[in-house]
Amino acid sequence: GVTPRSAKAASAINAALQRIKQDANGSEVTVRLEKGTYRLSPDDAPDRIYYISNHDQVVHHPTGVAIEGWEGLTFDGAGSTLLSDGRLLPMSIVGCTDVTVKNLHIDFATPHISQVTIVSNDDSGITFRPSSEVNWDIDDKKRFTAHGKDWTLHYYTGIAFDGNTYHIVPQNSDMSINLSDCSRQGDLVKAPNWKDSRLPVGTRLALRSYHRPHPAVFMEADIRTLLRNVDVHYAEGMGLVAQMCTDIHLDGFNVCLAKGSQRYFTTQADATHFVQCRGTLISENGLYEGMMDDAINVHGVHLRVRQRINNRTLRCRFEHNQTFGYKWGEPGDSVAFVRSATMDQLPFTATIRSINTAGGPIAGTLEYIITLDRDLPEEISDKEGYGIENITWTPEVVFRNSTVRNNRARGALFSSARATVCEDNFFDHTSGTAILLCGDCNGWYESGPVRNIVIRRNRFLNALTNMFQFTNAVISIYPEIPNIKESKTYFHGGSENAIVI
Repeated sequence: GVTPRSAKAASAINAALQRIKQDANGSEVTVRLEKGTYRLSPDDAPDRIYYISNHDQVVHHPTGVAIEGWEGLTFDGAGSTLLSDGRLLPMSIVGCTDVTVKNLHIDFATPHISQVTIVSNDDSGITFRPSSEVNWDIDDKKRFTAHGKDWTLHYYTGIAFDGNTYHIVPQNSDMSINLSDCSRQGDLVKAPNWKDSRLPVGTRLALRSYHRPHPAVFMEADIRTLLRNVDVHYAEGMGLVAQMCTDIHLDGFNVCLAKGSQRYFTTQADATHFVQCRGTLISENGLYEGMMDDAINVHGVHLRVRQRINNRTLRCRFEHNQTFGYKWGEPGDSVAFVRSATMDQLPFTATIRSINTAGGPIAGTLEYIITLDRDLPEEISDKEGYGIENITWTPEVVFRNSTVRNNRARGALFSSARATVCEDNFFDHTSGTAILLCGDCNGWYESGPVRNIVIRRNRFLNALTNMFQFTNAVISIYPEIPNIKESKTYFHGGSENAIVI
């Protein structure tokens, strides 16, 4: 009974999925949408509590399509579009085994990024025209203001795109924008206090905030998931986030401009992001363009050692305010340790005997009490910074036959000790570094020394046109080491053929 004409598509789709799952009784099922546009609204989308890594921890996520607890589901969009209005999470896949999602578009009717075109630029300031999909006015404080169903934004920064090539304008990075004392002139806005000689007439600006409440697709605790021919045209967060998942295959998962669209931008942050996954992660045949961060980032998470309770037990804490509150590990997982200041890996590994929150449920937890199967080295304590990494939840990675272009920040980030292959990709105007091997235990707390990577048959065109974090070279092997002079071991590499380019 669900069609593109359904008045409350989110609640209708989710109710239908629940009925079908009950009737299926564990057998494999294919759900195919009637092709069309399904309008999703936070007003009727079921509320889900998720702690999504590398995002603002809004906790409550109105979810357009919640695929939860399935075994053997194929969700076939048949070329349909999930068109969201307001702030919500278009799709979640949580606690599932053998789920396929294919032939689907995800978009938003009114993006939180506002695109404008420079009409004039002189000593009197900048005059610009907002695109037709921007709902805007000049508020009582003479500020340019954008509105959506459940949001209002004032902008202080933006990214500039060349109106002809779609490339991000060189040497602009995150531009400061002054939209005070604005006036309306028909369908134009005059901003007398915004002056920037780098913006010729015809330049497109993506005015943006740094909010990232919801990705387009969220995956957690899944086994064997396939996403094929799925296009994300916009999300206020990342295109896809997967955490604590086993065996993921992306085939033609694209974060791309919609056909016929006048936009120059896609997602507010990364196209794809994988946190503490394991098994095999294959991402191939993708197009990633216009996003406000990286195409792919694969990493683990360091917890910081906060207290040595006894010789085998530690109190450990999530340190980054965008990453906490999920199941970090379980008994039987192997762990390793790193000294934060030097990023020296300790020659010590152990197995988790027990892991419990420091109080309360796992959902939302900041701290874990972890007991190991063997005595800790004397040096591991809270007196000097140490991080603990779950080395069981690290994947083998293949990233191939994909194009990354016209995006902010970087191309591909890999931080896994298991075999990684990056091949036959085209990195076209990635702004900063095209390929990065990073890792740190001080800022983002993204773990993962690289021990076995092959980078081959990739093409690079005009990287390093803008300076963002970790922008050191076209291929940058650059972990964050605060006190490198005292480092005694290699963080990445460690053997003759560990890194092959």
